[in-house]
Amino acid sequence: MAGNVFGERIQITTFGESHGEAVGVIVDGVTPGVEIDEAYIQVQMDRRKPGQSTVTSPRKEYDKVNILSGLFEGKTTGTPLFIILFNKDMRPEDYDEIKHSFRPGHADFTYLKKYGLRDHRGSGRASGRETAARVAAGAVARKLLEQRGVSVIAYTTEIGGIQCRNYVEGSIEANPVRACDPEAAAKMIEKIESLASVGDSCGGIVECKLRGVNPGLGEPVFDKLDAEIAKAMLSIGAIKGIEFGAGFAAAKMLGSEHNDQMNADGFISNHSGGIIGGISTGADIVFRVAVKPASSISIPQHTVHVNGEEQVIVTKGRHDPCICPRIVPVVEAMACLVIEDHFKRQAAMLH
Repeated sequence: MAGNVFGERIQITTFGESHGEAVGVIVDGVTPGVEIDEAYIQVQMDRRKPGQSTVTSPRKEYDKVNILSGLFEGKTTGTPLFIILFNKDMRPEDYDEIKHSFRPGHADFTYLKKYGLRDHRGSGRASGRETAARVAAGAVARKLLEQRGVSVIAYTTEIGGIQCRNYVEGSIEANPVRACDPEAAAKMIEKIESLASVGDSCGGIVECKLRGVNPGLGEPVFDKLDAEIAKAMLSIGAIKGIEFGAGFAAAKMLGSEHNDQMNADGFISNHSGGIIGGISTGADIVFRVAVKPASSISIPQHTVHVNGEEQVIVTKGRHDPCICPRIVPVVEAMACLVIEDHFKRQAAMLH
């Protein structure tokens, strides 16, 4: 299957299915001699794993990190890192009743049309389970970025129409929806639990902030830094939109308002989100992504059987009523991979 490889200088290939034996990733282009271990990667895996709270899927996957190559005596060798996460709590039988039906919102119909067959067990490769491999790879990139003085943090700013009004960084990992406003978080949790009780779901908005990125990263014209980040984010199945800095609000602004003017200390504002002309400015890179409502809901919905017969189905199984809390580490991981890739591209250009 094409389309499983991401990146240029640091390149990842993910593999595995939702209810198969395992998911995992091969990470190539890792700088040799970097100290890293499975415990460091495990921290990020634990943030993404299911079963964390009442607002996430109850599926019990511990996502224990196993590094099979590319590491020697606690340091990267420069050869490909092979990371595998064995699935432990698969229940493919949950999908037997609807394996010949197209679930609304899922990739069942499109995968069948493209390949002539599909893995009905929890969407196979189209499942959000695939993102576990991305988080493992992103943890490696994060370690490399830490040595460059770069930090990456994402957080929920809206769920089900409830918006964060304050930014309290210390509260992000202290609430189950990873919201930056503890007061809004409580309302979000109540909203999600209410929807889940009737079998429905909701979406939201996640913001990501990258600090310490040098000015000058990005490759014009087609590999602009914001274009590369956008591709990374939109490759995540649940994300349906992205904006940088002022984003769509820029359409209502004047040029005199939107332009990021400068003084001797740097940029006075950051409406561009830290990227101008596709190249980093040195200011914080800030973007937001729109996360769709989870497609797997237990409310009866209209669809068709593979033979074309109309029917009503109910999706069974263990699913997230809101994807935002667990997509936060995925957004961070993909952002880390893009930025580290462009650091390596810049180094290659200068040498």
